[in-house]
Order: sequence, then C-alpha cells, then structure tokens
Amino acid sequence: MDGGALVKPAQPKAANRGLSRADFRKINVNGFGDGYNAYTHSMAWFKGYVYAGTSRATMALLGAGDKGGMKDVSLDAWPVELTHRVFTPEFETVQARAEIWRMDPAVGVWTRVYQAPMVYGTDGTWMSRDLGYRAMCVFQGESDDEPCLYVSNWSRSRGEGMQILRTEDGLHFEPVGPPGLGGLDATSTRSLVPFKGRLFTSPTGSTAGRQNASGIAAILESRDPRMGTWVHANTRGFGDRNNLGVFEIITSGDWLYAGTANLAKGYQLWRTKAEGNPPYDWEQVLSDGAGRGRLNQGVVSMAAFRDCIFVGSGIQKGGIDKENRVGPAGPELVRLNPDGSHDVIMGENRVPGGPISGMLPGWNNVFCGSIWKQNVHDGWLYCGTQDWLSFLLYRDFDKLDSPAAQILRRMDVESFVEGWGGYDVWRSRDGENWVPVTRSGFENPYNHGVRNLLSTPQGLYIGSTNQFGPRSAVQVEKGRWEYHDNPRGGTEIWFGTSERS
Repeated sequence: MDGGALVKPAQPKAANRGLSRADFRKINVNGFGDGYNAYTHSMAWFKGYVYAGTSRATMALLGAGDKGGMKDVSLDAWPVELTHRVFTPEFETVQARAEIWRMDPAVGVWTRVYQAPMVYGTDGTWMSRDLGYRAMCVFQGESDDEPCLYVSNWSRSRGEGMQILRTEDGLHFEPVGPPGLGGLDATSTRSLVPFKGRLFTSPTGSTAGRQNASGIAAILESRDPRMGTWVHANTRGFGDRNNLGVFEIITSGDWLYAGTANLAKGYQLWRTKAEGNPPYDWEQVLSDGAGRGRLNQGVVSMAAFRDCIFVGSGIQKGGIDKENRVGPAGPELVRLNPDGSHDVIMGENRVPGGPISGMLPGWNNVFCGSIWKQNVHDGWLYCGTQDWLSFLLYRDFDKLDSPAAQILRRMDVESFVEGWGGYDVWRSRDGENWVPVTRSGFENPYNHGVRNLLSTPQGLYIGSTNQFGPRSAVQVEKGRWEYHDNPRGGTEIWFGTSERS
C-alpha cells in the first residue's frame, strides 16, 4: 500500500544553525491515507529505512465505549464521528488494527509492512490484537544473529497483554516472549531502551482505558528478548507505592535513568549503573516533581544533552487530571546537572531569578499539557509539546458562565484555534536559550501533539498525534453539530534537513 509521500528527503549537509520552519516538509498524506491512523506512536531507523508504528481510532474508541471519555474531557460534541460502537466486527477489522509503515528515503514512498492480526479476545469475541505500536528500537540479543527491530504493542483490554514483536528484515514481524512479559497486568509499554547488552522496558498502560497509568512502577530487562526471558531490574515502585508507573527511560554514559509518575508529591527521577544481579541499586536524583510537587505529576520525556539530563513534565489527559484533581497546569523543563543539582529551565517563577530561559510553563502557553518528546539532532536539543487548544472547537460556550467562557463567547474561537492551535516544537543550542520551530503544528491545529522526534543521517523526522479523522464535528449553528470529512485529520510526519531541495 502506498501512503502517498509528498517529497523525497534530501541528503543533508552539516547543520550548525538548527532547523527552522522553512527546513521542514510534510512527507506523508494524513493518516497514510486513512484518518483512523491517529498516532505515529513509534519511529525507528533500521537498515536504511524509516519505520513508523501507528495507533488507530483512539478518539473513536474513547468516545464509543461508554461515553466516559466525553464526561472526562467535558465536550459538547464528540470530536469524531461514532459510526460504529466498539467491539463490533466492522470496528475491529477496519478501524482498530494497528499498522507499521516504512519509507526508503531514496524513493520517498511509504509502504505498509504490517497490520495487527485478528484474534479471539479473552471474552471470545473476534478482535484486533493490537490497537497501536508505542515503542521501537534496534537491538541485538544473545540469540540474534544481527541487530533486529523490536516493537512493543498496545494490547486491547480484552487481549492477552503487552507483547514485543521482532523482525530481522523489516517485513516479517513475529511476537516473541510471553504476553504480559511474564504475568504483568499491563497493556503496553512506552519505552524500549538498549543498555549494556540488555533491553529495558516498563509497563505503561493498563485495562479500563488507562493507557498511561499501569499502576506498576516496574522496570524489566532482557538479555535475549527473542527467547522471552525478562527479569525485574528494580524493586517495585522504588519502594514508594505512590509511584504509578515509569513513563520514560533513557541512557546517558554509564547510567540508566527512569522517571516516574507520582500522584502524591510529584515525579521522581532514579538512575542505576545496572551492575551486579538484578534488581539493581538505584539512586534517586530528583523528587517531589523537582520541587514543584503534584503539578509536575509525571516525567513524560527526557534527553541527554551537554552532559546533563533534561526532564520534561506533564499531567495526564492533556494537563487536566480531573480524576485526581491535578491541574490544569503547563509543563516544566528541568535540567539535572552532573553535580546532582538541578535548574528550572522553563517553568514556574518559583526559584530566585526565575526560570533560566525566562519562559513560564508550557513555553508561555496555557494550553500546553506536556513536553511529549525530546531528542538531540546535529548538536541541538529539540522539544515537542502536546496542546489541547483544538478541543475548544467542540465546546458550546453559551452553556458556560465562567470568566474564561465569557471571554471566549466574544471571540472567533475557530480563528483563534486556527492561528494558535497545534503542538509546539522548540530548539536550543545550549539548553538555556530557546527558539520556536513551529507553534501551530505546522499550520494544522489538529496536530495536537509531537509523539516522535527521530534523528537520522538524513535529517529529523517529527511524527504527530492527530486524532481528528476521518470525519470531525462542525457546529453548523448554535446547538447543532454535523460530521464532515476532515482531510487534515490523521497523523502527519514532517521531515527537516538543512539541505533544501
């Protein structure tokens, strides 16, 4: 299948100035031609190809279950059309089957190389085994003849649990190891990280629609994931029952870093050299949300840059966790220094001198819910956000009497969202001074999150979250909504290089 690439990525020259908006071009049609492809949830560079794993129909799944999602986000119209209730054969076979796509940069065409198989669920219904593919990495285990591409799935609640896929050639994918990685009650993982000859991961999601809170702050490792042997690398929760999960893992030098989500006091950051026998000795290097408390609910992204660790925070569900009464609040960017001290780079004015960048939470954007992804490319640190402004399109402000609603009633909300909606991407050469690459999701407000920043020899790839396809709600008059085709709905991938073609 041809995803309709729009441009052939060029070979870059050395870039010292960083990538600006003019350096980026979109290289896929939205959703790879199918608006149900909502997330580019994972990306990897493997054997000269770019791989992208999608998650599908996430907004439809949330809204069509029991409308619990609508209550949670307080919308007057559901953003996407709910033509089929979940668990129906049509939904499972058409809308819910996750996909893996790849592109040869020399050709510039996306091809689907894998689609989630249909299986019988634990309740006996015919269903898609995988809703999404949330992480990818290249790793060579003890029984691998060469480096292989490993992919983590997002299992359905009625499935057998999180599982790892493996491919040697990038075309044939097979599950390896036991579902649940040996009995864990988890539906997915967000991290696959090679370190010192082992592959590390952590359960991220659980059943009942809790895709980001597993309740299991556990880290597992495997020397041979092909054979399915996994062991625990830490004591559960690092000894703190309020740690609800580990959302992000990275490596830097001789250390493995893991950031938690903690509802009671804010995130924690731990590190280990992973020496000796597991579970290893771990050292806590940040606690209490780096001094901000519960408003830094979880570590959402990290990057190793200039001998420091940059930690991006976030709050569940776009910065407003109603269930746990946290937020709304924008994220912070905190720098952990080699001597163990930390600095607030961007965030609250709560330390002497204020944040180093001079910017308040969310890079001065009250609609920013999290720093969703970070990566280093050509000596620059890039950060991508999640932004919830586009959801204002699905509220009727005449029904509300808050001060904010009174202001919005006097505005042209559609023009406001068109101009300011969509994720941000920021870049920095030194980690302290930041300039924007885009503040509007590359002029598409439906691109409400940066889910991937992939650095490759060709350039930087940005994969979005865009859940507003294939048909989205339009308020045609007060109190009346219709669903229209939305060609701007569905995940987008943008490619940036300093060599302009």
